[in-house]
Amino acid sequence: MRRHSKLSAGDIQAQLDTIRALAQQEPLSETCLDRLEKAERVVPTRQATSAFVSGYVRRQVSHLDWAPPVSYAMHASLIPSCSLERVAHTRPVSGGEPLRALADHLRPPLCAPGGVCAELSPTEQSQLQQQAKMLAEGFQRSSANVEGRHGYLSLRNHQLRGLEHPRKRACLTAVHHFCLTRADGTTAAERLFGPKPRSMCAAILVSVDIPPAPLSPPRQAVG
Repeated sequence: MRRHSKLSAGDIQAQLDTIRALAQQEPLSETCLDRLEKAERVVPTRQATSAFVSGYVRRQVSHLDWAPPVSYAMHASLIPSCSLERVAHTRPVSGGEPLRALADHLRPPLCAPGGVCAELSPTEQSQLQQQAKMLAEGFQRSSANVEGRHGYLSLRNHQLRGLEHPRKRACLTAVHHFCLTRADGTTAAERLFGPKPRSMCAAILVSVDIPPAPLSPPRQAVG
């Protein structure tokens, strides 16, 4: 069953309530109780993040202009199966097998004879799979990739290159998102938002006031 962000947040909070009730019966350390409180504080933020990503995926699917049966299959089967496969790759073999089996159960009937995607050409089916895989990575990009890059920079570069200054880090982050490209020529911002953003340099030139020319030429020093 598909679950929206508010329902998922309620399920998480119910589990946390159960854990807190058990924690009150055990002589846990203050550190354990602090971690439990920290987890409870994350629930509203996680709900907002899930709602944002769900809205982003819904808008992207609507822009693809697929017929209603295919667009529904994207939400109900294709994107969840791709998400399950992505999570399975991060687990050990034994832990990932149930997720892969569930992903295979969701996907193949769609393109089989009589399925909602059976009338699509092989090229269209491949495009559909690629788009579903890209949208399934939306939630992961909004958390793990960003934090992983920040952690790498903090460990390897900040102390060695003077990046402890916030303004310098912000500038390099903008360059990383909008200027650096992969082998296919796409930037991180383009892969996240879909359409190619306008040139960062052009945007800076429009927003920055260029100082006027001096009223008189500079005086030359008399040697």
